[in-house]
Amino acid sequence: MRAFESIALGIPEILLPKSGTDLAKWAVIACDQYTSEPAYWDKAAAFIEDAPSTLNLIYPEVYLNEPEPEKSARINRIRETMSRYLAQNLFVSGEGLVYVERTTGGKTRKGLVAALDLEQYDYRKGSTTLIRATEGTIVERIPPRVRIREGAPMELPHIMVLIDDPADETIGPLAAAAGRMEKLYDFELMLGSGQLAGYRVSDRDLEEGIIRGLAKLADPGAFAAKYGLKEGLPVLLFAMGDGNHSLATAKTIWEKTKEKAGGFTAVSSSPLRYAIVELVNIHDPALLFEPIHRVLFEIASGRNLIQELSAFYGGKVRFEPRCCPDMMKASVDGQAGSTHKIGVISPDGFGVLEIEAAGSNLPVGTLQNFLDVFLKDKGAGEIDYVHGSDVVASLGAKPGNMGFYLAGMRKTDLFKTVILDGALPRKTFSMGEAWEKRFYMEGRKLV
Repeated sequence: MRAFESIALGIPEILLPKSGTDLAKWAVIACDQYTSEPAYWDKAAAFIEDAPSTLNLIYPEVYLNEPEPEKSARINRIRETMSRYLAQNLFVSGEGLVYVERTTGGKTRKGLVAALDLEQYDYRKGSTTLIRATEGTIVERIPPRVRIREGAPMELPHIMVLIDDPADETIGPLAAAAGRMEKLYDFELMLGSGQLAGYRVSDRDLEEGIIRGLAKLADPGAFAAKYGLKEGLPVLLFAMGDGNHSLATAKTIWEKTKEKAGGFTAVSSSPLRYAIVELVNIHDPALLFEPIHRVLFEIASGRNLIQELSAFYGGKVRFEPRCCPDMMKASVDGQAGSTHKIGVISPDGFGVLEIEAAGSNLPVGTLQNFLDVFLKDKGAGEIDYVHGSDVVASLGAKPGNMGFYLAGMRKTDLFKTVILDGALPRKTFSMGEAWEKRFYMEGRKLV
C-alpha cells in the first residue's frame, strides 16, 4: 500500500472480477438498503441464479435479525465463498485509484475508489480526526458487523465518503481525462439502478493532482478561512456519507488488531489499517441529499403516540390531519422558522406534527429524541429507517405501524455543522434514493 499519511490516503491493490464475468450479476446494492423489503433481495437472487456475485460475499441487513444457527451458517457461507472465489482466480489485481461514474436518471455522479487510513478516523461524537462520522453511531450495531468482517479474507466497500471541494480540483480533472484512462468496466446495473463505469488512475500526473487537491483541502489556514473558523481548529477532510457503521466496524477490528499485537508499530503495515471507500465531492451536482424517514412496527396496544409526544415536549405539539400524502409532504417540505414539522402516516390516514421549542436544530433530532424514549419504554416493537416517500407511506399505513415523513437538509450545511456541533442525529440524510446507492464492485485482500 502506497500511503500519504498527511491526508490519510492509501493507493490500494484493487481486485476486480476477471474478463468474462457477468458484471450485471456480480454487482449488488449496498447491504444496508431495502432492510424492510425482502422481496427486493429475492428478486436479486433470482436474477443472479448461480453466477459469481457479490451477493454471495455480503450479509444483506434485511437478514440481520435471523436467529442462530442461521446467522452463523450465513457468515460461514460468506467466508467460504470468498476463499473459493480467491482460490478459483476469479479476480484480476492491479494497484491504483479507480475513477467511477454512476449514471441514474440522466445524471452522473463521479467518485474515486481509494483507501483511507483508519488510524486517522474516529466515529465518536466530538472527534477531531481527519476522517469523522457525520451522524451518531449506534455502538450496538457494530458487534454483529464485526462477526462478518473479522477474519474475512477480503473486503468489498459500499462506503461513500465526502470531501468539500467547491472548485472540484480533486475529482473533476479525472472526468476530463476519462477518455485516456484504462476502462475497467462499463455496464448496466440490475433492477433498473442505472449504469456504472470505472477507470484506473494509472497516470502519475493525475494521481499527483489528486494528492495536491486533497492536501490543499487539508491546509489548516485554507480550512479555517473556508468555514470562517478561528485558527487552530483540527481539519475535517473526509466526512462520512454512507456506510458509517461499516467503517466503524473496520475501525473496531483495527483497534483490536493493534491491541492483540501489543501496539501500532507491530502492525503498522497491516492491510487492516485501511478500508477502501468511494470518495465523492459534496458539490457534485448529481449528488442529492434525501431525507431518511422512520417507521415504527408493532406499536403497543393502548399507547397513543401523539399524546405521549405532546407530553414529552410539554404540550407544545399540534397535530393536523391531511387529506393525502401530497398535502402532507407539501406542509413538511415547505416549513420555515423554528417550528418543526413532521409528516405522520398511520392506518388512520395522513397528518402533520408541529413541534415548538424542541431543543434540536433539526426536525429529525426532535423526532428521534422522542422515539428513542418511546422504544426504550416498549412503545413499539421495532424501528426502521427507510428511503423514499412511497416506502414510508406504504409501511406506515399497515396495521400496527406508524410512519414519519421528514424533509431533507441542505448538503452545503454538512461540513460546518459537523465541525462546530459534532455528529448530526443518526440517520439524518441519505445520498439519493435506495436504488441510487453504491453497488459492490471493487474488492481488496485483507490477508
